[in-house]
Amino acid sequence: MLDNPPTIRAARIDDIAEIQAIYAHYVITGSASFEIVPPDLADMEKRFEAIQARGFPYLVAEIDGKIAGYAYAGTYRARAAYDYAVEDSVYISPNHLGRRLGRSLLTQLIETCTELGYRRMIAVIGDSANLPSINLHLAMGFDHAGLLPSAGYKHGRWVDSLMMQRALGDGDTTQPTPIRRAAVRN
Repeated sequence: MLDNPPTIRAARIDDIAEIQAIYAHYVITGSASFEIVPPDLADMEKRFEAIQARGFPYLVAEIDGKIAGYAYAGTYRARAAYDYAVEDSVYISPNHLGRRLGRSLLTQLIETCTELGYRRMIAVIGDSANLPSINLHLAMGFDHAGLLPSAGYKHGRWVDSLMMQRALGDGDTTQPTPIRRAAVRN
């Protein structure tokens, strides 16, 4: 499976150049992201800092000193009633596909978000044909929650947006307690 197992750790600002390169690949070549132009390094740094400032987890998988993938949780929607729901994002370097890094990252992300008190994780998957992401989320206990047909137009075709979700901790079976924000680790 993995010759050298990954180290899953909190992302740091000095990881962002490698994270930006991974994300740019998917923006340019695929439909997992609905962005058309890859954000530059400065924009990716601002996005990272915003996630960190809100206390959400941002993780990397590191192999032999290089970033092989990353995952983070963020606000699902801005309205207060959504405070206990997070949206996940997982991207793996094209050089490390098929090595179960997505599962390792998403496992840790789910555990961390559960510890922080979140109750629902939502995946908004670009392209209903994105089987690697769909299968990862199914394997991690996510259920299909909806489909937005032709929600975007990219690479000369209409692209669906697939919604999946899973409960965290007690889910909706008990009253929530205040969210504990993750410590910012740079």
